[in-house]
Amino acid sequence: MTTAFSSRFLTLARFCVAGFVLAVCGPSAQAQTVCVMVNGEPITGYDIDQRSKLDFLSTHKAANRQDVLNELIDEKVKIKEAKKFGVDPGDSDIDQSYAQVSSRMHISPEQLTKTLEAQGMRPDTLKARLKAELVWGSLVRGRFKERLQVGERDVAAAVKAEGGDLQQSDAFEYTMQPVVLIVPRGSPPSATEARQKEAEALRARVQTCDEANSYFKSMQNAAIRESVVKTSADIPANLRKLLDDTPIGHLTPPEVTKDGVQMVALCARKATTIDTPKKQEIRNKMFAQKYETQSKAYLQEVRKAAMIEYRECAGPMSARGESSK
Repeated sequence: MTTAFSSRFLTLARFCVAGFVLAVCGPSAQAQTVCVMVNGEPITGYDIDQRSKLDFLSTHKAANRQDVLNELIDEKVKIKEAKKFGVDPGDSDIDQSYAQVSSRMHISPEQLTKTLEAQGMRPDTLKARLKAELVWGSLVRGRFKERLQVGERDVAAAVKAEGGDLQQSDAFEYTMQPVVLIVPRGSPPSATEARQKEAEALRARVQTCDEANSYFKSMQNAAIRESVVKTSADIPANLRKLLDDTPIGHLTPPEVTKDGVQMVALCARKATTIDTPKKQEIRNKMFAQKYETQSKAYLQEVRKAAMIEYRECAGPMSARGESSK
């Protein structure tokens, strides 16, 4: 009996082993083939295929496999380098970044996940790229803060070279209170038109922010927000023009939004020495250039020091500090 049982057990074991081998060596195994080892961490054919799909979705162009592989290698070395300095965002940080991507697409995170899955991608593929961007941005800005500073003289010279005005006369600080005449969702167009007429009547009546508070706090289906302070550099050009054309204490022209009819009560407008919009644009551009230069140099340095071992599926490559096997 014992011999018969042992025989059946061995037969079953052989079938299990055979099944395991088939599962590993089948079509999915080819995708899981390790193409590159980066500091002991693998990049598989599946990783490359997934990132290729993501890049195609982002650019609408077929991704070059070599470029995709380099992108994945760069991310591995960025994350490892960041961990050395304690930069390691948690899942909540990654999820927040993922939600921001979906918000820019005007969809929910769940809808973004479904969109990716419909294209044959895992959400983790996008989250991995977002994580690398987060850690590297924090690391470069933190380690090279002094080098990335943009001097006032450099900004002034750049503004002058582009024919800009260095005078601060067109830079203002605005104190505002947003006002909304609420129109419930699903209301007919006539309801919005009625509230627009009401808004125009209030514009003619309101002369100060105190009056605006008095009117709108006691009015049904209306709201006035807390005061906010913004400078010219913080505000889009079209809104700046509206504010500059509006007398102090008065309301800007009504605008239809998803909540109803919105206006802004301009409580104060004063000249400021803070950057003009042009100077802010130049400053941001110069910072971006400095960041890009420093980022590339730093990445080249950490990649050269990394242990990168290429396998056959990665294709022929050669680079200093990197080996093929």
